[in-house]
Amino acid sequence: MENFNVFVPRLLDAREYFSAGHRACQGCGETVAIRQILKAVGRNMILVNATGCSEIFSSPFPQTAWHIPWIHVAFENSAAVASGVEAALKTLERKGRLPKREICVMAIAGDGATADIGFQALSGAMERGHNMVYVCLDNEAYMNTGIQRSSSTPFGAMTTTSPPGRLSKGQKTWKKNLPEIMAAHDIPYVATLSPSYPFDLVRKVKRAVEVEGPAYLHVLAVCPTGWRSPTAETIRLGRLAAESGVFPLYEVDHGRYTINLDPGELRPLKDYLGIQGRFRHLKPEDLEYIEERVQANFEKLRGKARMTAREDRKDRKKTGRPRPRQVKKAARSKK
Repeated sequence: MENFNVFVPRLLDAREYFSAGHRACQGCGETVAIRQILKAVGRNMILVNATGCSEIFSSPFPQTAWHIPWIHVAFENSAAVASGVEAALKTLERKGRLPKREICVMAIAGDGATADIGFQALSGAMERGHNMVYVCLDNEAYMNTGIQRSSSTPFGAMTTTSPPGRLSKGQKTWKKNLPEIMAAHDIPYVATLSPSYPFDLVRKVKRAVEVEGPAYLHVLAVCPTGWRSPTAETIRLGRLAAESGVFPLYEVDHGRYTINLDPGELRPLKDYLGIQGRFRHLKPEDLEYIEERVQANFEKLRGKARMTAREDRKDRKKTGRPRPRQVKKAARSKK
C-alpha cells in the first residue's frame, strides 16, 4: 500500500498516447483510466475498441485522440476481434512475414459491451487462451445511449430504464461480479483497477501484459453525467468506492488472491453513495441493506486472500521460497 496515497503518477511515460481535445464529458473517469493504461503499455500495442463512450468521444470523423494502432469494432465483438488480431500476429510471425517481438493486443469496452452484449465473445476468447488483455471500463450503465441499466448497474441505482417510484427502488438486481466470473475461467491474471490509484493501476496493467495468456482488467470509471455527481469529485469517488468495499481493489494471479487495499474497517457506505444523485431516493433502511451485502462480499474476498496466504506459507515451508511468478519468455527480434 506504499503508493496508495499518491494521486499523480509523476514517474510515468511523459508521452501522450491519448490526446487532449476529445469530446468526453467533464470529469470522465474513462479518459483518466485510458491515459494511464496507455502510458503503462507504451506504443508497442494494437488496441481494439468496442462501440461505447470511449469510442464515440475519441474518434469523431475525421479526427482521433488515439496515437497508437487502433481499431473500432461493433458493440458485441471486441474480444473476438482482439483474439483474431492476436492469432494473425502469431501466423505472420510463424511465416516470417513479421519479426518476432512482443506486441500487446488489448481490447477495451464498456460494461454493457462486456457484461451483456459482448459476454459470449469475451468468455470464448478467455476459454481459448489467447495472449491478449481485455479491459472493461465500468461506468455501471449504458451511458453513451442515454443512461440505461446494464447488468453491471448496482442495486438501487436510478437509470432511465430502472426509475425509482412507489413500487421500485431503482435497479432491482445486484451488480454482476465480472472479475470473479473471469477468474472462474482459470485464466492467468484478473485484477480490479481504479484511476484514483494510478500506481496500482499501472502495476496491474504491466503485469497483465507480462503474463502469458489472457488477462482481464476491470476498471471503475466514474461517470458524473450518469451518476449525477460533481465533476470535481471523480478521483475522490474512486477512492471512496475502494475504501467502502463497494469496489474492492484486488488481483488473482494464477489463482492466487491478493487484496491490494484493505482499509480494515470499511468506510460507511453513505460517504460514497451520498455524493451521487442516482442514489438520492434510497431510504436509510435501503442503505443498511446494501451495506450488509457489501460487507459480506468483502469478507468472502478476505477469505480467499487468507486461503492464498496459507498456501504460500506451505510452499515456503516445503521449498524455502514462495511460488515463482509466471511470465512470458522474452522474444528475440529477427535481424
